[in-house]
Amino acid sequence: MQIDILTPQRDLLGECPLWDVRSQSLYWIDGRSALVHRYTPATGAKAQWQAPAHIGSIALCESGRLLLALEHDFHLLDVDSGALVPLGAGVTHGAERMRLNDGRCDRGGRFVVGSMTLGRAEPEGALYQLAGDRSVTTLDRGIMLANATCFSPDGRWLYFADSHTQQVRRYPYDTATGATGASEVFIDTRQYGSAPDGATVDAEGHLWVALVQAGQLARFTPDGRLERSIQLPVTYVTCPSFGGPGLDTIYLTSISNSGNLLRSDHPDAGAVFAIHGTGVKGLEESRFDDRAISTDKDKVHS
Repeated sequence: MQIDILTPQRDLLGECPLWDVRSQSLYWIDGRSALVHRYTPATGAKAQWQAPAHIGSIALCESGRLLLALEHDFHLLDVDSGALVPLGAGVTHGAERMRLNDGRCDRGGRFVVGSMTLGRAEPEGALYQLAGDRSVTTLDRGIMLANATCFSPDGRWLYFADSHTQQVRRYPYDTATGATGASEVFIDTRQYGSAPDGATVDAEGHLWVALVQAGQLARFTPDGRLERSIQLPVTYVTCPSFGGPGLDTIYLTSISNSGNLLRSDHPDAGAVFAIHGTGVKGLEESRFDDRAISTDKDKVHS
């Protein structure tokens, strides 16, 4: 196994890596800097886009655009023109000083994203589902810090963590309707010395979880047993994603300064890591179904 650093760039709050099989590029965000990044390993080409507010997470879209979850609403980014336009959908937070955070698309083209309270651990957040008709459904409430959102390969399980509880939960999920059942505890990460952060699944249905306080990436079996862990050179690793031509490279973002409790002076803190040689392949990222959505060009942010 080999661990490389993708580019010399260092993020404050690196999150949400997504491999785009169409362009053979990696997208990710520096949430705190409100930047979306793209890097194409085959050519070394780089691009970035500035958002008007903190970015919690992003999603690839069927149209080729990107969906951005900002503090309380959603925008669409045209990566060809740079146009960033409001989607016309958002959420009303239950308290002051909150924002949207981690999110992922389900196998049916909806975007599931959770919220978090800022500077405190209070259960004022929620888990939301955004559909292609711009409707927003609340799936769950009582959340402090939403993370680890992803879906089993068959779409029948929604994985999710409220990081402050140090537990990854799973919900039965109906891809056809977007309905969820009652959640259950899937993994308790306290025994591994860390709260869970971002997560993804591989083609075998195993769950990969970033253990943000331990500097480790852990792989769990479909029944919740620890199968392996990979130690990274920095402590605050945040979110994994499979990519590369064979979907067998794991890209992993990290933090140098979250603006809250997590800060590191390590020279590689904030890097995006590329992990090769695990012998595991991932799945193509699901896309938000935005094909019926047009946007008002007069609302473009420059």
